[in-house]
Amino acid sequence: MSYLASNLRYLRKVKGITQSDLADQLDVQRTMISAYEDGRSEPKLATLLKISELLEVGLEELVEHDIEQLGRRALQKRKLNILTIAADQNDKENITLVGQKASAGYLNGYADPEYMETLPQFHLPNLSRQATYRAFELAGDSMLPLKAGTLIIGSYLDQLSQIKSGKTYVLVTQTEGVVYKRVFNYLAENGKLFLVSDNDHYKPYEVRGEDVLEVWEAKAFISTDFPNPGDKKTPLTLEDLGKMIQDIHYDLKKITG
Repeated sequence: MSYLASNLRYLRKVKGITQSDLADQLDVQRTMISAYEDGRSEPKLATLLKISELLEVGLEELVEHDIEQLGRRALQKRKLNILTIAADQNDKENITLVGQKASAGYLNGYADPEYMETLPQFHLPNLSRQATYRAFELAGDSMLPLKAGTLIIGSYLDQLSQIKSGKTYVLVTQTEGVVYKRVFNYLAENGKLFLVSDNDHYKPYEVRGEDVLEVWEAKAFISTDFPNPGDKKTPLTLEDLGKMIQDIHYDLKKITG
């Protein structure tokens, strides 16, 4: 069964593209787009390939997978890269520390066992042995009240679908390098993640799912900077998160519009 008609209609609307806009980009009449989406006509191969490119979806997925009902197949099921793990002489996993200066090299060496052995390693008590952890040193002030130099202890996720909107993660990406952000998962809708800083002086931005190399869910942090009661920041509430999500939807409409 072909899902081309429903997928074309769904993905076009998700991206905020009108039938007229799509027709202009494909150099066809708007009525032809309507015919494609109603299943009354099918595009020629050259047009189909261009549709696939414009909607940022694989040709096979566009035609054979029910994206609206089942989500983006390629991203939901894609596993991340095989993880290089450091262990001590008792075969107990260490926590590898990726410092600020090492973060640039980490993008190229994260899968190289020899490189990983050059990075500092340590243990922490009371962490579940059912997970693998890594520590990343923060740079800058985009995630206040956590300041530069804070160590984020992250638990490894092996699938992008495990990312829960509103939580904080360390992402290793081909485009942005190593970043620590609050992440909103829109993979099922448009194949992208929306990254938000807790410091509102920094604008949110998107990364494509296929550009993500590693994901670490923040579980703890280590800091030598003790909080000042006079500078105390109120933790995020459910109401705060709700407003943040509304703002993100508004920003997404501006980006895709």
